Amino acid sequence: MVKKLETDFEVAGDSPGLMLWRVTNAWQASIRAALRPFDLTHVQFVLLAALTWLDAETPITQRDLAEYARTDPMMTSQVIRTLESKKLVERRPHPTDARARSVVVTQAGAALAGKANRAVEASDREFFAALGDRQAAFVAMLGVLDRK
Repeated sequence: MVKKLETDFEVAGDSPGLMLWRVTNAWQASIRAALRPFDLTHVQFVLLAALTWLDAETPITQRDLAEYARTDPMMTSQVIRTLESKKLVERRPHPTDARARSVVVTQAGAALAGKANRAVEASDREFFAALGDRQAAFVAMLGVLDRK
């Protein structure tokens, strides 16, 4: 005899975790498709776009970037190496910390980030259009869950 799954839900679709999983997978598929023409993975895009967004007078370390993007520092390092091999970012000596390296977006990287971001925002508009005028409330609810 097969045991029934122990659950608090009468219908699987009532589980917020399951629904978040399903929606996240569908959203990520749309983002992958949007990024395909740019030869960027989703995480490469996130880090490149974040670095471009953060580009400032103050040097940005890999750790700073990982904290901002909320990515694993080791994975961030690997992705930065890939972006560096594509000549989209450069690692330079940090001006005040001899142990650290600063990460700088190249001109080509900033241009690609801008184009890719336009495609991602268009994908997001299409994906989230079903929310209509509830989109701002949805983003606010996600903000409640966005814990550091």
